[in-house]
Amino acid sequence: MTDQAKEKETRESILRAAREVFVEKGLNGARMQEIANRAGINKALLHYYFNNKETLFDFVFKEAFSQFWPRINEELLRDVPFRSVVKAVVHGYMTMLRERPYLPNFILNELHTNPDRLERLMKEAGFHPEVLIAKIQQEIEHGTCRAFDPREIIINVISLSMFPFAARPLMQRVWFGNDPEQYEQFINRRAETLVQFLDSALFFNAQQNPEGL
Repeated sequence: MTDQAKEKETRESILRAAREVFVEKGLNGARMQEIANRAGINKALLHYYFNNKETLFDFVFKEAFSQFWPRINEELLRDVPFRSVVKAVVHGYMTMLRERPYLPNFILNELHTNPDRLERLMKEAGFHPEVLIAKIQQEIEHGTCRAFDPREIIINVISLSMFPFAARPLMQRVWFGNDPEQYEQFINRRAETLVQFLDSALFFNAQQNPEGL
C-alpha cells in the first residue's frame, strides 16, 4: 500500500469512528481518545489529522451537507418546472440520508445543545433556504402552487424524509416485524412516495385550476 493510500485509509477510519461517537454521545460527550481507539490509531496520530474534536465535528457535518445543498441551488437556477425542483430536493435529501443514515441522530443530538454551531455549519455547507423560499413564493404568485407558507413546505420535506431514518429502531419493529430487509425496501420507495404526496398536496391539476396551470 502506498503512503497516499494508507493516509486515505487512516482518514476514512477516523471519520467512521467520529461519526459513531458523535451520534452516540454528541459533541460535548465525545472524547478524542475514544475516537482514536475506535479508529485503531493512537491519539497523537488523530491530532495530526484533526487538531481537536470541534474541527473533526465540523468536518463530518459539512462533508455530508456539502454534497446536497449546492446541487439543489444549481437546480433552482435552471429554467425547469417547479415540480422538477421539488423532485430534485426530495431525491437529493433522501439519497444523502440513505448514504449517511447516522445524520438525523447526529443532528438531533446537537439541536438543543448547540444550535448556533449547526446553523453556522449548514450555511458554510451551502444551505441558503432563502433561495428556495423565494422560488416557492414565486410559484404561489404565479398560481402553479397552493398558497402555503414556503417554510411549511420545506419543513415538511425535511421532517417527512428524516423521520424514517431517525425513528428506524422503533418503526422497523412496530410496522415491519423487525425485518431490516423490508424496512430497506420501504426506505428505497420512500422518495418516490414522498414526491407523489407533495405533488398532490402542492400543485393544481388542470381540473382544479381554472387557468389550466
